[in-house]
Amino acid sequence: MIYFDNAATSLQKPHEVYWEMQAAMQRAGGYGRSGHRPALRAGELVYECRELAVRLFGLEAPEQVIFTMNATHALNQAIHALTDAQTHAAITGYEHNSVVRPLEERGIPYEVMHSAPFDAEGLLRAARHALENGANLFIMNHMSNVFGGIIPLEALDSLLADAGIPMIVDASQSAGAIEINAKRLRSAAAICMPGHKGLLGPQGTGMLLICSDKLKRPLMQGGTGSLSAELKQPQLLPDRFESGTPNVPGIAGLAAGLRYILREGGRAGRQERRLREIMAESLAGIAGIETFTASESIRQGGVLSFRHSGIASETIAECLAEYGICVRAGLHCAPLAHQSAGTLDTGTVRISFSPFNTRTEIRDFCDKLCEILQKL
Repeated sequence: MIYFDNAATSLQKPHEVYWEMQAAMQRAGGYGRSGHRPALRAGELVYECRELAVRLFGLEAPEQVIFTMNATHALNQAIHALTDAQTHAAITGYEHNSVVRPLEERGIPYEVMHSAPFDAEGLLRAARHALENGANLFIMNHMSNVFGGIIPLEALDSLLADAGIPMIVDASQSAGAIEINAKRLRSAAAICMPGHKGLLGPQGTGMLLICSDKLKRPLMQGGTGSLSAELKQPQLLPDRFESGTPNVPGIAGLAAGLRYILREGGRAGRQERRLREIMAESLAGIAGIETFTASESIRQGGVLSFRHSGIASETIAECLAEYGICVRAGLHCAPLAHQSAGTLDTGTVRISFSPFNTRTEIRDFCDKLCEILQKL
């Protein structure tokens, strides 16, 4: 099998992820609920993961790390905590439904900052226009899950910080692959991410990084193991945003993924981008294929989309699956991104890399793709 669907979830993970999860399932009890050894072990595992996240993302303290089920859960938490009747949001033209649907469901007015794929200057112009229109909350997709485009986050942060406007960063595709330092993002109120993609942890894990005291309202309330005599939700972090029993085995596996990323020191992301460059060069020689690539390679991560002039994207993906090659086709839960790129009617075939993919897999992929296209 060749697995090129890592933007959905990473499949190949460091062996330590599985070992740590199994050990936690055998030895960790209820987190924050008792003083016996299994409960204390759960507390140790959760706190260790918070500390690793502090190191990787440049946070000030472990309590800023809120564990969630996934990035969707984290984004919903952040949007709920930061929006009210006066909110006028601005979002990029590449947002996932995890951003658009919470805004729609809550009836929060928003404007889309339209820009062409990989057009950093166009996005900056649109952001300035949104500020002039009164936008008071920006939600930024750091790296597109469809095209791999990386926004000029530092320049946008400077613009928003000078205006005193908060930003939510959707790091679903960038966390673990691109450096994110919360200390350097002056406007960031929250950074949201899954554990199961670039951080190489298990499914069912995610993190909401609290970067501002503006996040007051939790999405859920319930048992936290703290201040149990009080009927209102505790306001201390992380308890304010963590109700119920956390996924301790998953968090233990996520910690192993974070350790791997820290140990590699950026090599994982560089490997993904290099593989994407090689794949783009290989696809460029195949008749009928249109690839979506940045003119500056630094503006694109390890995600590459393509489509064929005469064959449906879903058909290509289905044929590849018959050869044991895993990609994703369609709209990728991000119709706004396809609208921005002009691919809403066709969708794309998305190839997304992990640090464990190889050049040999790319050669095999292209051979099979050519064979499929000839047959079709």
